[in-house]
Amino acid sequence: MDLIRTFLEWVEALDQVIVSLVDGPWILPVLILLATIDGFFPPVPSESVVIAIAALSVAGTGPPLWLLVPAAALGAFIGDQIAFTIGRRIPIARIPFLNSGKGAELVARANRVIFRRPAPLLIAGRFVPGGRIAVNISAGAMGFPRRRFMEIDAVAVVLWALYSTLLGIAAGAYLKDHPVLSVVVGVALGVLMGVVIDRVAAWRHQRKERRASAEAEADGTPAA
Repeated sequence: MDLIRTFLEWVEALDQVIVSLVDGPWILPVLILLATIDGFFPPVPSESVVIAIAALSVAGTGPPLWLLVPAAALGAFIGDQIAFTIGRRIPIARIPFLNSGKGAELVARANRVIFRRPAPLLIAGRFVPGGRIAVNISAGAMGFPRRRFMEIDAVAVVLWALYSTLLGIAAGAYLKDHPVLSVVVGVALGVLMGVVIDRVAAWRHQRKERRASAEAEADGTPAA
């Protein structure tokens, strides 16, 4: 119950901030800034902001939806490039949240597959708050080619921006007479889908590892 209460309080605070800005000229610059910070700073889940703005735009306030997607994608792309550069410049051992718990698990997963299946890893990682930071920093630290990273990331951020905007549109259209509730529902769906994507990606990765291990044992060679 405490977790739910905290979540609702956070959404209410987010809603108040966005409502105060949504009709002004600063909402898109603020979105770009938050999406950029989200690329390398875990506590700023920018998809929640995208969803909230989209839901309010459907209700008749806020920027045109056709501007929301490129603004969100631009900020996300810049943030991901910063994370990649951090991985190039700073040893992962010096980044605390990547050396324990979920962060360490994501780094280990990224290190194993970044050169074998980079596109699925980087695209799926973009949809997991916090997970994208671990994956992108790992890509930089492992020496993954910058140009290839930028190409894949460009696709990832556009898909992410479209997905977040569509969630907000759906919530806003379904609850068009209750704009605040549409924000709460949209953000909750965004958080839930992030968790689901993370779990599915982890399950698929574990399944592939078990299959590779079984094949290696059958061949009489150790698994990679």
